[in-house]
Amino acid sequence: MTGGEAKFPPGVSAMVRRVPPVDEVSAVARIDAEVYRSDLIPREETNALEVFAAHPDLLATLGVRTSSGTWLNRATAEYPAVVLGSATARRLGVVRAHPDVQIEIGGHRFTVIGIIEPAVLAPELNSAALIGFGAAERTLGFDGHPTAVYVRADENAVTDVRDVLARTVNPEQPDAVRVARPSDALAAKLAADEAFTGLLLGIGAVALLVGGIGVANTMVIAVLERRGEIGLRRALGATRGQVRNQFFTESLVLSGLGGAGGAALGLLITAAYAGHRGWPVALPASAVLAGAAGTLVIGAVAGLYPAMRAARISPTTALATG
Repeated sequence: MTGGEAKFPPGVSAMVRRVPPVDEVSAVARIDAEVYRSDLIPREETNALEVFAAHPDLLATLGVRTSSGTWLNRATAEYPAVVLGSATARRLGVVRAHPDVQIEIGGHRFTVIGIIEPAVLAPELNSAALIGFGAAERTLGFDGHPTAVYVRADENAVTDVRDVLARTVNPEQPDAVRVARPSDALAAKLAADEAFTGLLLGIGAVALLVGGIGVANTMVIAVLERRGEIGLRRALGATRGQVRNQFFTESLVLSGLGGAGGAALGLLITAAYAGHRGWPVALPASAVLAGAAGTLVIGAVAGLYPAMRAARISPTTALATG
């Protein structure tokens, strides 16, 4: 009624585990505490980090692994040990877990024992510091009530499980429970990515069309301006096929140079942007080669008509108008 965050009873995981299609379940609790790299950091620079109390079975439920160190176990969950989310470690400047690395949570020192990989199904954990329930109760005054429950169920019964979860965890007030399906958000993100990819492909197709028209226009003008050369070559014995092959080769060279320059420029821009964002540069060679090959195909199609037009010019007409 007050708009605050509802809390589950301490035994909520056992309640949910009784639902037959449920395979894995784990609970976490959001704790009102701030995270700092050390006590020398100004108190206003919180980096928008949160603190969660977690059980040792959380990673198995979410299907997440540690990128450095280890996850909480029954022993470390009782002591001031912390596992950092991927974004938390980056913001705090923690490169890897080590017994000598400590951070401050709620005015207490916690040893960093692990860093988890990005949690796709639970992105809120990426910017969180995760500690054990026992440690949270001893050092931060945690009351033991979870605020969120993560459930992994049989994929054929996900809808049925979602329909009964609210009444299972809070029979008296099921409306106070919000049930979300992370895969729906992933599906929406995938649809957005596909739409964005389609937009980029459309822009690329338009760019190729414009480039093809440019090559064709350049070669047509070249044929018109070099009629004297064409007539002279024909008068000296060059065949129509030789003239056609000459202009067709020129169109391929022109488009090939443009494709190579475009690929090199694209590589430089991609590398510069990735370096600015701190990302590793990973460009498949097949994509670069496919782009360069595509320009050759466009150049061949665009240069075919001007080459055939040059071959059809008679020597006398070419010399008279050259």
